[in-house]
Amino acid sequence: MTSWQWRGHRPRHEGGVLRADAEVLLDAAGQRVLAGLCGVGEEVLGQALPAWRLDDEKLTTRTGGSGPGAVWRVGGAVVGPVAFGCRSCAARRAGTPVRVVRYAQRWERVCMRHGRWLLDADADQALEYLDLRGLPEVAGAQRRWARVARRAVRAGVGPGEVFAVAYVVVCRWWEQALGWEGERIWPARLHTLAGGDASGDFWRWRAVARDAAVFPEVVEVARALLDPVMAELVWRDSGAGRPRALPADGAFCRRLGERVGRGWLGPLAAVDFGGPLIAWMGAVIRRRRGSVGLPGRGDDLWWVRREHRPTSMAAQLRVLAKETRLPGSGAVWRSAVPPERRALITNLLDDAQEQLIQLRGAQRGSSAQAAQRLLQGLGYSISRLQEAVRETAGAALEAGLRADDVAAWAGLSVDVLAREVGARRGGA
Repeated sequence: MTSWQWRGHRPRHEGGVLRADAEVLLDAAGQRVLAGLCGVGEEVLGQALPAWRLDDEKLTTRTGGSGPGAVWRVGGAVVGPVAFGCRSCAARRAGTPVRVVRYAQRWERVCMRHGRWLLDADADQALEYLDLRGLPEVAGAQRRWARVARRAVRAGVGPGEVFAVAYVVVCRWWEQALGWEGERIWPARLHTLAGGDASGDFWRWRAVARDAAVFPEVVEVARALLDPVMAELVWRDSGAGRPRALPADGAFCRRLGERVGRGWLGPLAAVDFGGPLIAWMGAVIRRRRGSVGLPGRGDDLWWVRREHRPTSMAAQLRVLAKETRLPGSGAVWRSAVPPERRALITNLLDDAQEQLIQLRGAQRGSSAQAAQRLLQGLGYSISRLQEAVRETAGAALEAGLRADDVAAWAGLSVDVLAREVGARRGGA
């Protein structure tokens, strides 16, 4: 390590723990030194190390010394997603099971030989992999992805672009799924990935196991989005030559739900206004009609909006850690209210917010059309907010809060609060 003049220090997490995904960038002199130490040609190292040819401003502008230079960086910021490698596979080559990291996209995280899902290496958490031996469908999805990727190439699309759209669609469903009474597949997978029971640390396991749990659905959705027959269903649902609003019982969403093993999902996906699936459908329709939406992106089927990108595992774990440390933040509410209830409240608020955002562009067309869109959208948002009030009030009462206080906070009388919460319980 003393052969190089180092700029900066090895990246650490907030608590001071060294990051596993640290990367080293070398200048030309530094590369020559490494090649000499390894006894391997620079061209070979350039093929083996993804960051080999990358430049860095700290190296090109450094002063005070002409020796070989090196700078620390976070791997995900300079190359791409970083995951742990399989220790057992490494042991077959190195003779001992050591920790390794590698650049790996989410569609190549399964170690087929040892039945493991290799986790992101950018988070401050101890696990390197999840055991997949009880979930053969996850490894099967990785095998199927190779065929999906070839289909994308034949269609003139980058496989990564297709995966990105399918990933945000399914992660959106994952966030909403705690409010879906019919969802049985993901809870079972989550508990399996957690070693049999995730309830003891539910939210941490939901963050850590999400990508593995949803992977089969991501691959199937990607396959569906590349299917011309599915795109034709979107066109027909839109009215084809006679434009109309997308229906809640549209054939595309219904068929998509069936393809992911959830025949009941179609109507829920069809009314997810502002979500990534509706955005993709809109791009399909605009492309067929020859119209343009956002500048430069109107008919781009594979553009993922920033607001649709799911929160990473590392970011979720950081939030959970802060909530645990801060007294009075979310810890009491989190311990008193079941996670399914909290997720349902969050989803209701998200639905209302997204619909209100959509209404900003609804004031076009004739007076009747604009008024209809605004009133229908406002009605939907109001109904979701009212349901959120009922759920929150019910959770607060069950957590032991006084009915008088809850009623005052909700702007209701105690009698009305009792009726509202009673109606919610009666309809549950």
